[in-house]
Amino acid sequence: MTSPRERERPPGAPRAVGWLYVLPALLVYAAFLVWPVVRGVWFSLYEWDGLGTGTWAGLSNYARVATDASLRGAFGHALVLVVFYAVIPCLLAFVLVAVVSRTRVRGLAFFRTVLFLPQVIAMVAVAVAWQWMYSPDGPVNGFLRLLHALGLPDWSRGWLGDFDLALPAVGLVGTWVEVGLAMVLFLAGVQKIPRELYEAARIDGAGPVAEFRAVTLPGLRRELGVALTLTSVAALRNFDLVYVTTKGGPGEATKVPAYEVYHRTFETGEVGLACAIGVTLAALVFALTAGISRLAEGRRGAA
Repeated sequence: MTSPRERERPPGAPRAVGWLYVLPALLVYAAFLVWPVVRGVWFSLYEWDGLGTGTWAGLSNYARVATDASLRGAFGHALVLVVFYAVIPCLLAFVLVAVVSRTRVRGLAFFRTVLFLPQVIAMVAVAVAWQWMYSPDGPVNGFLRLLHALGLPDWSRGWLGDFDLALPAVGLVGTWVEVGLAMVLFLAGVQKIPRELYEAARIDGAGPVAEFRAVTLPGLRRELGVALTLTSVAALRNFDLVYVTTKGGPGEATKVPAYEVYHRTFETGEVGLACAIGVTLAALVFALTAGISRLAEGRRGAA
């Protein structure tokens, strides 16, 4: 028998019994995500080597994150990688999608699969492969030496050992990995744009650039927000690629926050500082993704 209050409740209205169904998932979420985050924030307030008794440090670890030139440089490198992981792949994907939207490309499914393939390969395997490609006797320098033999300047370098080029070299690997993701998202979005809009734009005499600005770009704002969010997070949490290819070197040229967390925890025994770096990185990721979402929603609302 149901009570009069339950009979008056409209179908599909939330009921307290629903919490019983989601309680197991909430417990797992709290145990493996919320609680570690809380403990990490707590540890960041101590000077602790991970073994002995910690000493209360207050916000001094966060002060070190803000004032230490090495740590500030690591966060600066992460922002540079955002350009290679997010901005450049989205621009390249937009160019490819603009071409696809105006012409029919045979074998599109094959090319889409090839571009997306780096997403399903373990990043460690990607790092090992590109470490070999960037080696002094690898394919990259081999191709550049071939161009030199044809009369062009010798552009061969020790890419991962060059203080000025190591970070861009790592970033280009990220571009290669992420451009397929952006391409697949944009292709899925452009298929939802009515073809009549393209036909109307062409009847009005719109060229490729005007057609892209008037039809394609407004129709892909939601996909752009998703692509920028996923690729930016991938750039900021980058660890395995840097660890395998350069280990933060040469010097500190490719150190990033995630690598600093590992380095400070397991190599220098500064667990409290490592937690402060991790918390700061999490805050940066949240702020960046929130900004991207706000920008995408604002533009959709304006449209």
